[in-house]
Amino acid sequence: MDFELPEELKMIRGLARDFVANELRPLERDLLGRSADLSDARFALSQATEVGLIRKARDAGLWGASVPEELGGVGLGTLANCVIEEELAQTVTPFGFGDVSPILFDCNDDQKRRYLTPVLNHEKLAYLALMEPGQQDELRMKTTTRKDEGYYVLSGLKSAIGETGKDYFAVVFALLEAGPTCLLVDSGTPGFDVQVASLRRTSSRMHLLLRFRDCRVPEANRLGEDGKAFSLGKKWLPARRIVRGARAVGIAQRLLEEATTRAQTTQSFGRSISERPSVRSALAEIATEIRACRLLVYDAAWKSDESRPVKNEAAMVKLFALHMIRHVADRVAHIHGGPGRTSAEGVCDSLAAGGSELQKDIITREILRGLRV
Repeated sequence: MDFELPEELKMIRGLARDFVANELRPLERDLLGRSADLSDARFALSQATEVGLIRKARDAGLWGASVPEELGGVGLGTLANCVIEEELAQTVTPFGFGDVSPILFDCNDDQKRRYLTPVLNHEKLAYLALMEPGQQDELRMKTTTRKDEGYYVLSGLKSAIGETGKDYFAVVFALLEAGPTCLLVDSGTPGFDVQVASLRRTSSRMHLLLRFRDCRVPEANRLGEDGKAFSLGKKWLPARRIVRGARAVGIAQRLLEEATTRAQTTQSFGRSISERPSVRSALAEIATEIRACRLLVYDAAWKSDESRPVKNEAAMVKLFALHMIRHVADRVAHIHGGPGRTSAEGVCDSLAAGGSELQKDIITREILRGLRV
């Protein structure tokens, strides 16, 4: 049993690590500002900076790493994407390597040209409009659509998270008589408007409200089949959960780095706080949980690349990663002398999509079927 990464993946990790160290981390100080409450922070890169980073990422062969080759991406496997995402997560600079929602992988040829390719090239933004304000279960959506002479007439209110300032479209899930149906709605379509609900304090992304009032969407903008919206991107979902777990590992690794520096450089009553039993215990627990989560991620990712069923493993990865990052954030906050639970919530926010209860349900179903864990 060999737990070492293959040399090819070590090389990919090195490329991603160098990119983060040389291109992204140097931008952090300017982005975060000087105020302790982040009141003077800028959570968006300038267009010139972003264009330059995209060019460098393309030159490094990292742009579109998670997008299949036949769709214009690099087409790296799950484990390779986990390695890359772990490195990317170790910076707060808002930049990725051209990730695209796998829902758009099911576009037809015309939709690929009009939607998927522009998203991959960073020319358009895609707002995933699945959930609704105050909604906890996507199966109980109230947004509806009906057919009318070659169009879908869309009405309702959706919530999404995204950036502003670019050309965009919405990937909208709505109820048709045949069942949940997905529509691609262009910006500027009559009856469609977007409002900013709030700005996330730790990123450039906004909480958005998407309102549809008898919005007429051409049938050519239907993604997939009527009534089968929840099957879109389904085969890629377990791998996405595994990669999200890798992101949690990367965030935790950066938190450990900052906590270690704090412990080594801070004194209290003439002694380094690294000598405190509680601080030493916290550092040991953080390192142990990171290693456990990384091994869980790598195991699931390897099985995914071997084309094995990984729905259960992916759920375990996401569940453990969410618990892990909360515990790590609490312990790091303790080392910094701050309130733990409050600090952890912001860190977990970007990882909680798909929630722990859903992952528990997936795992429990497999256990009850007689799966050995």
